Amino acid sequence: MRVLIVESRPELGLMWQRHLERQGLSVSRADTQDAAVDHLSRVGADIIVLDLVLEQGSALAVADFASYRCPHARVIFVTDTSFFSDGSIFNHASNACAFVPSGTPPEDLAAMVEHYGVN
Repeated sequence: MRVLIVESRPELGLMWQRHLERQGLSVSRADTQDAAVDHLSRVGADIIVLDLVLEQGSALAVADFASYRCPHARVIFVTDTSFFSDGSIFNHASNACAFVPSGTPPEDLAAMVEHYGVN
């Protein structure tokens, strides 16, 4: 399973990456919309862990591109804001499968990746 983490904060992305790699997953990271789109164009992904608020670019644009380039890929949105706290993210991103706080324990995030990443 190929996992792409799109997170602007390197320390958080690296923590998630290390935990997922310990679970035996192939994990790549991107920190901007452009880097994520480039990765999806070249390599693809089975599941994407995507911060809703990127410092550079739009998470919704990444999710939209992923639905075109990797139609089977699911997106786990993470955030530390109250945007879309009403669950409306599922109306805006057809490939969204989960919406969790950025502070979700890495082992819980790994369990979601395993669950939703199965094709």
